[in-house]
Amino acid sequence: MANKLVCVVGPTACGKTRMGVLLAQTLGGEVVSCDSMQLYRGMVVGTAAPTAEEMQGVPHHMIGVVDPREPYSVARYAEDAGRCVDDILARGRQPIVVGGTGLYLDALLAGHGFAPGQSGGKVREALEKRFDAEGGEALLAELRRIDPESAARVEGINRKRIIRALEVWYETGRTLTQHNLETQSVPPRYDAVFLGFAFENREDMKALIDRRVDEMAAQGLFDEVRALLDMGVPRDSTALQAIGYKECLACLDNAAAREEALAEIKLRSRQYAKRQLTWLRRNGDIHWYHWKRERDFQAALAFSTEILHEHGVF
Repeated sequence: MANKLVCVVGPTACGKTRMGVLLAQTLGGEVVSCDSMQLYRGMVVGTAAPTAEEMQGVPHHMIGVVDPREPYSVARYAEDAGRCVDDILARGRQPIVVGGTGLYLDALLAGHGFAPGQSGGKVREALEKRFDAEGGEALLAELRRIDPESAARVEGINRKRIIRALEVWYETGRTLTQHNLETQSVPPRYDAVFLGFAFENREDMKALIDRRVDEMAAQGLFDEVRALLDMGVPRDSTALQAIGYKECLACLDNAAAREEALAEIKLRSRQYAKRQLTWLRRNGDIHWYHWKRERDFQAALAFSTEILHEHGVF
């Protein structure tokens, strides 16, 4: 079926990478990563980006394609990943979108609706300076006058969201609320079948996340962070704010011991997995497969192919 995507979703460490490869091999497909940090070059260990061995010859896209020193946005991801998807479809192959960054996935599937504005733009830069000089409450009060609906959706003094809503107004003369209402009626760019993978017992997920962090440390996570600093990646860059990298920075700066850093990475990774599940469970179209303590990938593949057959994917 034209423009039908298979989307493999779930929290971190839930087996998405392996399921994506298995499905690509079964369907004659190619994987398009939907992970906001696997995009960056030189960030392999800390993002658990698939190795050549794990890819098993299946083409993977949107991994290691962005310099970690440059800003990147969800709108740019939708554009870049959309080109990959369209190329795969044009060649008669099946796109398998794999990843846990829900915002990026929603943007890719919608394929529209991005208001102007970008990191490093003049309007945003001016608003950031005003935020620092005048304080967040002053800018939030301004947003309440301009776009009360957007202001009501801001929890507390959220710097990023306040600046973004004001940026849209100053660049377009339209409020972010108006923009969102106008784009909601536009049909999505792609049709999708969602396959979700998560653990039946939350404790099993937590244990696997902890083991994965220990494996990352053994594979050279701290060395990877040093290498990024050596290549000139700014400490305040988006790339180095990722879970795992920020904590390693603190350790390298002697602000935390190695074991303390690893414990913090485990905690933040578990918290992130919980947020991912909360985001994904808003989508009632996801077909969930729940792992026991030991993951049975062949059983999961059988479940997945049955669902996909029912939806006309093959």
